[in-house]
Amino acid sequence: MKIGAVFPQLEIGADPAVIRAWAEAVEEAGYTHVLAFDHVLGASPEHRPGWTGYTEKSLFHEVFVLFGYLAAITQLELVTGVLVLPQRQTSLVAKQAAEVDVLSGGRFRLGVGIGWNEVEYQALGVPFEKRGARITEQVDLLRKLWADPVISYQGAFHEVEEAGLNPLPVRRNIPIWFGGDAEAVLRRTGRIGDGWMPQSPPNEEAQARVERVRAYAVEAGRDPAEVGFEPRLSLGAVPERDWPDFVDGWRKLGATHLCVNTMNMGLKTPKDHLAVLRDVLPLLQDR
Repeated sequence: MKIGAVFPQLEIGADPAVIRAWAEAVEEAGYTHVLAFDHVLGASPEHRPGWTGYTEKSLFHEVFVLFGYLAAITQLELVTGVLVLPQRQTSLVAKQAAEVDVLSGGRFRLGVGIGWNEVEYQALGVPFEKRGARITEQVDLLRKLWADPVISYQGAFHEVEEAGLNPLPVRRNIPIWFGGDAEAVLRRTGRIGDGWMPQSPPNEEAQARVERVRAYAVEAGRDPAEVGFEPRLSLGAVPERDWPDFVDGWRKLGATHLCVNTMNMGLKTPKDHLAVLRDVLPLLQDR
């Protein structure tokens, strides 16, 4: 099982030297990949009573630009976890993802989801209520744009007439993983996804969801062994004594990857995040 580190978007700050030092130290510690959350806008809560989401004070680095920077610094795999795909222009995402893949030498993995922030959708000019239907078509179009120099495409949300990307991704494909726990996500993962990114502990419900993803893959005529699983261990939400059991439990469920999240632990500096990541990795690796 490959173990990666969650880029501490909300707690690392905006100093590029600090970001570089964090990434280099993560690679040196033995992690295989970096996973970064995506949000474009934070909503002001001033006139939104009860707002509990990210605000304008929540610092988020733009993931494609960030990964262009990290591609030159490390040999880590670069993973979005997750990009809110339906609120973005599909052909532009295809272009940006292909560029990151080229600059990193084929080390990019695109985790996607439908998101929850209606404020972002409104600001980006995309209907919030269409996001579920839109994402399936987006994945289809992304793969066609990555595979061939010139394509034509006619869908419910997209139209491309004899056009294509240059450069294309290194592998003429980029793995697409899905985040979320809804049944539609499990079905979508099994039918068209390269992997699923759960955030729950390895309990009976998680096992049932894994089994349903595999069943949907079989229904679609796919080999379920080709579908990967990457749970997220948020250290601040799981008691320290349970960290090894969390990882071992997911390993038994067939997890191919795992990412470690150090945000929301009360850590004060990026060096504190790195210290935790260095200490915890030996506890989580195959024993």
